[in-house]
Amino acid sequence: MRKQDDRALLRIGVPKGSLQDSTIDLFGRAGYKLRVADRSYVPTIDDPEIDAVMFRAQEMSRYVEDGVVDLGITGFDWVTESGSDVHEVCELRYSKATSRPARWVLAVPEESKVRSPADLADGIIATELVNTTRRYFERHNVEVKRVEFSWGATEVKARLVDAIVDITETGSSLRANNLRVVDTILTSTTRLIANHAAWADDGKREKIESLAMLLLAAIEARNTVGLKMNVLRSNLGEILALLPAEKSPTVSALADDQWVAVDVIVNDHVERELVPRLHRAGATGIISYPLNKVIH
Repeated sequence: MRKQDDRALLRIGVPKGSLQDSTIDLFGRAGYKLRVADRSYVPTIDDPEIDAVMFRAQEMSRYVEDGVVDLGITGFDWVTESGSDVHEVCELRYSKATSRPARWVLAVPEESKVRSPADLADGIIATELVNTTRRYFERHNVEVKRVEFSWGATEVKARLVDAIVDITETGSSLRANNLRVVDTILTSTTRLIANHAAWADDGKREKIESLAMLLLAAIEARNTVGLKMNVLRSNLGEILALLPAEKSPTVSALADDQWVAVDVIVNDHVERELVPRLHRAGATGIISYPLNKVIH
């Protein structure tokens, strides 16, 4: 590893595939320009202390454990599936579709008689999450005939085998294929994971922690907006009473001592209800602006 200003260069694994675009967007909002050329597995990033390489999320934790990369971004599901010994730096609540956790579910066709895991004794299960699925049936003391690996499009196989275990965020694909969930076998979110040796290195750990802070700040800012407004001092109490109780606004004096400026950060779904109420209460010059990062 080369050095930059006496600090070790970090090599980070970036997930290729379904998480790729949302990861690039997240890095952008965190302040990093991460670019991927067509058909390339070596992205460029505008930080001389970071090198990036792309792997599938399914194999990321093994490369982190083996020290091929110092840290990587992947799902908790694939860390569990691989059984990799890595350090979890933080949870990153983002995904390809929503900020909700993804669920690996045991599913069958709507017309199936299967109602519980026990009904699948001696059955065939298709999934990409083979090891985790096997452990699930072992925990339930159900001996299935086979858990076989599915090379994708697993939901279409539900009527060819006895059941499938597939991942869902919104449930739309399950509904489109008329499938019914029997049980959730694993809930997963995206994680930033590090190699133990890299985490033990003071220079690398400081860089990892700085990167994690900025990524988390970008996620925190995703559903928040800033609000600025001018308020008569005589109306300030009424305005402050309308603001979310857990938020502490900044109140600044203006040149006209009868007025103050109020600045606060709120969730975007709160903003749409709050702004009309603030205006009716006498706030003027209301400005709503997006945020890139929120650091607590």
